[in-house]
Amino acid sequence: MRSSQLFSKTSKTIPADETAANAQLLIKAGFIHKEMAGVYAYLPLGLRVIENIKNIIREEMNAIGGQEVQMSVLQPKDIWEKTDRWDDKKVDNWFKTKLVNGTELGVGLTHEEPIVDALSNYINSYKDLPIYVYQIQNKFRNELRAKSGLLRGREFIMKDMYSFARTQAEHEQLYDKAVQAYRKVYVRLGIGDITYRTYADGGIFTERFSDEWQTVSDIGEDTIFVDESKKVAINKDIYNDESIKKLGLDKSNLVEKKGVEAGNTFHLESKYTNALEAFYTDANGQKQPIIMGCYGIGVSRLMGLLAEHFADDKGLVWPENIAPFRVYLAQIGDSEQVANLSQELYEELNNKGVSVLWDDRDERPGVKFGDADLYGIPTRLVVSEKTLATGQIELKRRTESEVVMVAKENLIKSLAS
Repeated sequence: MRSSQLFSKTSKTIPADETAANAQLLIKAGFIHKEMAGVYAYLPLGLRVIENIKNIIREEMNAIGGQEVQMSVLQPKDIWEKTDRWDDKKVDNWFKTKLVNGTELGVGLTHEEPIVDALSNYINSYKDLPIYVYQIQNKFRNELRAKSGLLRGREFIMKDMYSFARTQAEHEQLYDKAVQAYRKVYVRLGIGDITYRTYADGGIFTERFSDEWQTVSDIGEDTIFVDESKKVAINKDIYNDESIKKLGLDKSNLVEKKGVEAGNTFHLESKYTNALEAFYTDANGQKQPIIMGCYGIGVSRLMGLLAEHFADDKGLVWPENIAPFRVYLAQIGDSEQVANLSQELYEELNNKGVSVLWDDRDERPGVKFGDADLYGIPTRLVVSEKTLATGQIELKRRTESEVVMVAKENLIKSLAS
């Protein structure tokens, strides 16, 4: 990608009604465009970040046997009535719509019912189980008050996965595998050391605790109590002596912190499969209930969390595997020699699998360096008349103040390794 061809631009202004730091940064850097409160469009650089986050999640879900699908956003009323969740008094943040003939439809906020309804056509025998099915899709929730930028929106991107097991013991195995996959996701995102499996209320699904994955952050809306030695936490909602004892925790070891919910996992038991009459036949020909688990990660929420968590006073600071590009190549000057070396470097790095944003604009160095910092791209390279005279390339890491000069051959070798 060349900056001269990139239609989005950095900006010094942000929408007057945008108070969340993550959205302010992303709007200023030209990663997102605010459509309305709680609704954002992802521009070229922002979309690349979203896709990088998706790919990390996708790889870890695939690694445990997840099968990816794409469910519809429009959902039929009847399957939600069977599980007693159509009524706004039961689920109060629905978007709903109607066909021209008056038929009511739901606009997808979650997909337990549609997933079970679809799989009931294919799961018949015990030989068809166990399975994981997941999707990465836009979801819609009619939030009373959208706030916190990408952390709480009316339209957002989510990965939701569902496990289907023959027995409770088998479900526990699937659930534990998913938990380990979640740990790997957060480590790869660079927040593994501050993201805790947090015990929370199981709600209407189960008498057991559910799991939230809370990332410690000053911007968090949730209060959690962290046991650093055990690397777990407990949500304020269930913070009482009975729950602490049940979890085998010591109250004196729990430290109060603020957290952002970066994912959740639930034991759904057989609530949805029973309601939608999805059963399997065991080896003895007997009809048996299917045990479900549910595993969610907010992809766009993670983008907002990472943007705000890693930022500094100059702009965004993306981890290398999340950044829209690994290298920001600033061409300073338009002489033939500078242009030729910039193009050579651009092409050689791309051929080695190193993504590069080549800033070939006719702009002052200060403007280019400011944009490089605002974009948060991990490595900045500079080609100029000054660097040509040394026979080397100027290199600066986004997280470091030191500028070093590196020979072209060594530079390509180190970046491509």
